[in-house]
Amino acid sequence: LWGGAHCPAVPPESLLDDIVLTHSLFLPTERFLQQLHQQYPGGARGWAWRGPREGSGLRRKRAVLAVLLHFLETYKGLLQEEESAGKVIKELYLLIMKDTSLYHELEDEIIKLHQLVETVELKVADETPPPNKQVKPLFRHFRRIDSCLQTRVAFRGSDEIFCRVYMPDHSYVTIRSRLSASVQDILASVTEKLQYSEEQSARGDALILVTMASSGEKAVLQPSEECVFTTLGINSHLFACTRDTFDSLVPLPEEIQVVPGDTEIHRAEPEDVANHLTAFHWELFRCIHELEFVDYVFHGERGRRETANLELLLQRCSEVQHWVGTELLLCEGLGKRAHLLKKLIKIAAICKQNQDMLSFYAIVIGLNNAAVSRLRLTWEKLPGKFKNLFRKFENLT
Repeated sequence: LWGGAHCPAVPPESLLDDIVLTHSLFLPTERFLQQLHQQYPGGARGWAWRGPREGSGLRRKRAVLAVLLHFLETYKGLLQEEESAGKVIKELYLLIMKDTSLYHELEDEIIKLHQLVETVELKVADETPPPNKQVKPLFRHFRRIDSCLQTRVAFRGSDEIFCRVYMPDHSYVTIRSRLSASVQDILASVTEKLQYSEEQSARGDALILVTMASSGEKAVLQPSEECVFTTLGINSHLFACTRDTFDSLVPLPEEIQVVPGDTEIHRAEPEDVANHLTAFHWELFRCIHELEFVDYVFHGERGRRETANLELLLQRCSEVQHWVGTELLLCEGLGKRAHLLKKLIKIAAICKQNQDMLSFYAIVIGLNNAAVSRLRLTWEKLPGKFKNLFRKFENLT
């Protein structure tokens, strides 16, 4: 990229995409931007570009500008999480703005840079946070009607959320926490809410944070773990307890006591259900930044902070699978259950037509659930054309 006099004025866009999206696999964002700063003639290294080298200096400046513009366009809101990166960008921006009178050839790029910097609203470490910051409820505590009607916005590590932490007796406290908070921070908030005394902690009765699934499976979270909210399954909750009460923890009653009965799915048209699924999942998908896919694949646990929106979409896929199986298994009466099975296959077909492959695959996988597959009489009552259609769907998955 920095090939001196022979480097192109603007690097290829495909190369820029690779560099900008994957740089964090090799070096932190702040260091990447510092390297960019150093490559700008007259920048951190103090290079002077005069006389016969002025042409190569302009080419290098154009290359640096191209990378910086692509970086700002790609990251945008994510830069709010990078306070130290914001400082470097502002320094480089001020340096570049000094060139406006020297290099008229850079005028278009500098105007675009000015617009992007204003749009991104870079935050520097010593700046005070904006007042009245909106607090979001934890993913699974969105009221269903709100989930469907409100426009989704992307989650960021610095976002503050409300979440419930349950006690062994199934009472709970609601705490306000950053999405990226560590287990230690969450327990500190719970302790404050409970007015848990230091004396109890000194006696060895200190609280631990536990994830509890509806199946009864539980796991103790380590104090240094971060972003635990994004790791919870669709039927999991956070519990705070002492080590002595850990073995006595049981799932919430509403998760193990299910009452059969008709739900809205029986009264809704397949087209309406499919279109609502598609619209809702599109809202979730558009919140996901490309960087989340990179971090999810390459960073593993280290990238969890950047993958909250992707995790939410994956949870939604699991939720639809469980919803399909639950609706069928709770349906009373062979005729009604067969009718519902036919409707679900119709919904899957419409979702596929809508190119909502998340809903399509989730419904097909839900219908392939072992408990649903054992409903032999229900499947036998299904019309032949729907059996054939479902077989085609199975081959696709």
